[in-house]
Amino acid sequence: MADQDATAAIRQAAERIAAAGQSPPRAAPDPVNLPMIRHWTQAMGDTNPVYTDAGAAAASVHGHLVAPPAMVQVWTMRGLRPAPDAAGDSGDPLGLMSAVLDDAGFTSVVATNSEQEYYRYLRPGEQLMVRTSLEGVTGPKRTSLGEGWFVTTRSTWYAGDEAVAAMRFRVLKFKPAAAAQPSAGDVLRPVVTADTAFFWDGTARGELRIQRCGGCGALRHPPGPMCPDCGADKPEYVLAAGTGEVYSYVVHHHPPVPGRQVPFVIALVQLTEGVRMVGELLGADPGQVSIGLPVRAEFVRVDGDLTLPAWREDRP
Repeated sequence: MADQDATAAIRQAAERIAAAGQSPPRAAPDPVNLPMIRHWTQAMGDTNPVYTDAGAAAASVHGHLVAPPAMVQVWTMRGLRPAPDAAGDSGDPLGLMSAVLDDAGFTSVVATNSEQEYYRYLRPGEQLMVRTSLEGVTGPKRTSLGEGWFVTTRSTWYAGDEAVAAMRFRVLKFKPAAAAQPSAGDVLRPVVTADTAFFWDGTARGELRIQRCGGCGALRHPPGPMCPDCGADKPEYVLAAGTGEVYSYVVHHHPPVPGRQVPFVIALVQLTEGVRMVGELLGADPGQVSIGLPVRAEFVRVDGDLTLPAWREDRP
């Protein structure tokens, strides 16, 4: 009954917000302007001269500079730190509906798709404003991310009283599904080849093996069939000390990875021998990892056929 009451409350809120129609207008902080157009076209690799070259624009069918239509949303973006209760924000349908769904436990959000319509080109100097309405709320739906509601809004941009563009925008507000406990069989398994078999034979024995060229003696990782320095094709290997330091790292939050609990740290380690090797940094607090952190190799046995090399902070 509680779920039915919550569903009914969400639908009633959606009907109320949709019935309110378009939100109050939110004005763009700046008029359409050439500097912003230039930055956008450079970032997007758009070389159409009618956007930035006055001479080419004068000779075009437009007879003047115009803004790329796909920029329309840029002009009215709130920015990274918008002022609270800015004009029009209190009536924003997406914000109002999101608050309702947050209260019902649907706290996560992911954008799913958008559709834009352009009615005419914009010219530098025009001042835009945007108004948004709630077009629909559908749910509850079961998705791979969890149970949720699809919220669809429609925004219309105006120059004065003239509508110049519109966008239908849809998000999924969802309750994250409980993470499945990983099992050893879920681990992504490396492809073992004739060139890498010696390495995986070593990890099974608790050894960290580095390929060494049988010609010039150069060390190499990952291993390969031929030395890139001298061209010799008879590789050997040496046993590494299993020590090194973090050369670089990433903290993985999403997407889920079979056999791993997120977040986890993947480190690129500079071995004492000079080569670099990638592996999970076990037992690491992501906020405490730093470049130069001393580490020592550890071997994680997945099953009888696979043992993965990993790293752990090397404390004195």
